[in-house]
Amino acid sequence: MKKQSDLSKLFEFAGNFKYLTMASWVLASISAFVALLPFIYIWKVMKEVLDVAPNFDQAVNLVHNGWMAVLFAVLSMLIYIGALMCSHIAAFRVQVNIRSQAMHHITTLPLGFMDGIGSGKMRKIINESSAATETFLAHQLPDTFCALATPVGLLFLLFYFDWKLGLLSLIPIIIAFAIMGMMAGPSMKGRMVEYQNSLDQMSNEAVEYVRGIPVVKTFGQSVFSFKRFKASIENYEKWVISYTKELRLPMLCYTTAINGIFAVLIAAALVITSNGVTNTFLLNLLFYIIITPIITVTLNKIMYASENKMVVADALSRIDSVMEIQPLAETVRPKQPKGNSIFLRNITFRYKDANINALDGIQMEIKNGEHVAFVGPSGGGKTTLASVIARFWDVNIGEVLVGGVNVKDITKKDLMDTVSFVFQDSKLLKASIFENVRIAKPSATKEEVLKALHAAQCDDIIEKLPNGVDTVIGAKGVYLSGGEQQRISIARVMLKNAPILILDEATAFADPDNEAKVQKAFSVLSKGKTVIMIAHRLSTVTNADRIFVLKEGKITESGSHEELVKKSGLYAQMWQEYNRAAQWKVGVIND
Repeated sequence: MKKQSDLSKLFEFAGNFKYLTMASWVLASISAFVALLPFIYIWKVMKEVLDVAPNFDQAVNLVHNGWMAVLFAVLSMLIYIGALMCSHIAAFRVQVNIRSQAMHHITTLPLGFMDGIGSGKMRKIINESSAATETFLAHQLPDTFCALATPVGLLFLLFYFDWKLGLLSLIPIIIAFAIMGMMAGPSMKGRMVEYQNSLDQMSNEAVEYVRGIPVVKTFGQSVFSFKRFKASIENYEKWVISYTKELRLPMLCYTTAINGIFAVLIAAALVITSNGVTNTFLLNLLFYIIITPIITVTLNKIMYASENKMVVADALSRIDSVMEIQPLAETVRPKQPKGNSIFLRNITFRYKDANINALDGIQMEIKNGEHVAFVGPSGGGKTTLASVIARFWDVNIGEVLVGGVNVKDITKKDLMDTVSFVFQDSKLLKASIFENVRIAKPSATKEEVLKALHAAQCDDIIEKLPNGVDTVIGAKGVYLSGGEQQRISIARVMLKNAPILILDEATAFADPDNEAKVQKAFSVLSKGKTVIMIAHRLSTVTNADRIFVLKEGKITESGSHEELVKKSGLYAQMWQEYNRAAQWKVGVIND
């Protein structure tokens, strides 16, 4: 199967706007030819001056030829502006379509997808890769066609007036083209990929570092405490220095060649005119010295266009890497879950590129309305287990049944209506509190939103804000604490009113006052629902109907709090350590 070219991919995003892109090529080429016409009139001016010298008053066509040169120069600029207008309109359309299609595709991907790729890297792929295509279509392609058309006209002019000087002018050009081919070959393409990879890694680590600045400032640390960020900067630095040194000599030779055409012409003129000089030769020599700098500009445009073509090729491949990720398969015969039960039938799950299973042979049944908790050491698989229930990922082996139906046989909408998830670090959009809550149910009335906020113990938050529920989070210095954000998120879940509720460390960032309000909100929210709590703070799960203890992706024990304490297993050990830590804190406060 023939590989699709980068230009055809861009045309797919452009739709009917691709014809504007083609029009820009035609106009740019015409502009290049018209831009050479002023030089013909300049040649006529110089010829007339040399012919009548020293009787310059006999030069009767100087004004006419001068104005004709100006006319064609202005006409060339106007045609080129028309070319850029066409190319920019098409380029902006392509950029918009790439971003909208990519974002639409991302919304269809598993919810765990962003955790794997990183928000900084994803932002760079969507924003900067699409911006690279805009630069290429809007500027580089018209310039390329302009640069390709110019040599055709130049060759005619160079050989028309004096073919010997024309041939001499081509020698530095041929040398420059050879050097350009060396610099822009396959090795350059590989280097460009390395360059973008370094930028992606640095962008991703920079986002993570910015997020961790409060920790850095609190503990008086420096950037060097973030080893991965520091390593990504050093890696980029080494790459850039190495690449610059590698291209230093070829670039020096290339620059010398394209800027040394006049030197070749002057050297040749000294040899040719050793026996005397004629007016015609002097005229042609001056004309060639004036016109050959166009070759320098043209070659630079071609070189930068070839480099930008590689950037675009890499940008499209990165966009393709996102677009090629397949969303979770949707069933053709959807089924409705019956009830709020959850059954995990011998499930196994491994993250991509991982060496060990995150979940290994999990067998579990949670009955309608049952409140259970997942506890265990960090990395034991608690959050992963909750994620596969909500189908953030599909399991590799086994089945996940919700309401007696395999989650793969439930539509995404129905599953999201059935399962609600309160994350450890809740996110609020830069929008009003009303809009942040109503996102869970777009058809909800203001009364329903206010009722959900009241049930989530958010009355004190609304009262202190300048515009109540219409206050925009993040605007004019309006920010909420972690516990307050969590209560707004709980209001969201209450408005949604899904029958299965998953709470992932939902009180981790709450102070004692906020935690008390969050727990009160949870008691209202949990009534009549199947609830899964993930917690490190064991005091929050002692009233659960059952507690599942996970370690290394396996369930090591399960039962009520009292049953597990009596077993003297891992949970009992964790409970003792938790109480010892709580007593130590109290002791420190008393001191």
